[in-house]
Amino acid sequence: MTEPATILVVEDEAKIASLLCDYLEKVGGYHTRWVARGDEAVQVFNETLPDLVLLDLMLPGMNGLEVCKAIRLKSQVPVIMVTALVEEIDRLLGLELGADDYICKPFSPREVVARVKAVLRRSGILASGALPSRLQIDEQRHTASIDNRPLKLSPVEFALLCRLAANPGQVFSRDQLMSAIYKDYRIVSDRTVDTHVKNLRRKLSDASPGTELIESVYGIGYRLAT
Repeated sequence: MTEPATILVVEDEAKIASLLCDYLEKVGGYHTRWVARGDEAVQVFNETLPDLVLLDLMLPGMNGLEVCKAIRLKSQVPVIMVTALVEEIDRLLGLELGADDYICKPFSPREVVARVKAVLRRSGILASGALPSRLQIDEQRHTASIDNRPLKLSPVEFALLCRLAANPGQVFSRDQLMSAIYKDYRIVSDRTVDTHVKNLRRKLSDASPGTELIESVYGIGYRLAT
């Protein structure tokens, strides 16, 4: 983005909203817009067209899940849910409705800024100084290519590549990768992740012979080479 991203903060507690907006602007360098009511959030979303929505769950007028559902009918803009409710059913329901991440209160404002930055990076074409220029990923369009050659990836393989590409050079454990590629929290073995990595490596190599972008780190997991 050439212009700072705009974050729509939907939060009914003024002190929390003020704190979030302050950190997002001063630490993250983002523009912010604050809405206190759920029934106003969708209208402001349509007017503002933000790059990300930071959405509280318990709101007057319309709860956060209903707001998220309404947004998803029109847009795939990233949504991060913020809530004091930690019951598993609420967590799963929020993710099923299309939330991209989930933060529980109480939280560190700096952590929120870091999560916003990570989600924004995953939401568009994942390219930076650290990401190999040969590799292009557009998460919104669900497309990936290497050396300008399209990659035909399964949904799981695409999610795996996006997770690795979100932080090139960082080592991800198999558990971290499983959480990224299986949103329904199913139980799978380490061998399942290894198989997906093997298939992804093969497709990268088929599209661009000799490519070895995914590195194994013995005893830990995998990383995307920079």
